[in-house]
Amino acid sequence: MRVIGEDELALAVAALEAGAVIAVPTDTVYGLAARLTPGGVDSLFALKGRPAELALPVIVGSIAQARTVASAWPDAAEVLAEHFWPGALTLVVPAPPAVASLVGGDGDSVGLRWPGHRVLNALCAALGPLAVTSANRHGAPPATSVEDLIASFASPPAPALAVDGGRCGGAPSTVVDCSTEPVRCLRDGGVPWADVGVVLSGVDGMNER
Repeated sequence: MRVIGEDELALAVAALEAGAVIAVPTDTVYGLAARLTPGGVDSLFALKGRPAELALPVIVGSIAQARTVASAWPDAAEVLAEHFWPGALTLVVPAPPAVASLVGGDGDSVGLRWPGHRVLNALCAALGPLAVTSANRHGAPPATSVEDLIASFASPPAPALAVDGGRCGGAPSTVVDCSTEPVRCLRDGGVPWADVGVVLSGVDGMNER
């Protein structure tokens, strides 16, 4: 696994364009990223060792990009995205069949997040939405440093390269299901669920844990 700096993102873009899986820093923990294509997603599932029934999240670089991946954009998603993005909040929204079949899971939704980290924002600006999951073998602790990455992927397969962004100390993102009414908290994380509730207090179909 080749380690590069944040000033060498052209190499990361080229690796992703070639269909590789790479490791990247985020505002929460290190992630594994791939193009949102059948080949890229298959490689990401294989490298992670992730069961197909566990859907991959998708990272975007703007709310406009998020809408291109969703088949519907509920009012709750709009309100939460406007308030908390970029940040540690993943929004589950309805997905078109072409996207849902790619990312796995229930087959009709997708989890979207716009992270507050310049590396992923630059990659999404260059390539569009990316499939991303935490940088570890399935069931192992997430990596918070390049040293963790090297230890996690000491034996093949491994990411083609890793972008060294220093230590990532953020909590995993909060996951909110906006595809149902009322919306539901699927995982409490970087954005407290109580804060989500306050923001949604003026939206029909409030929240349910």
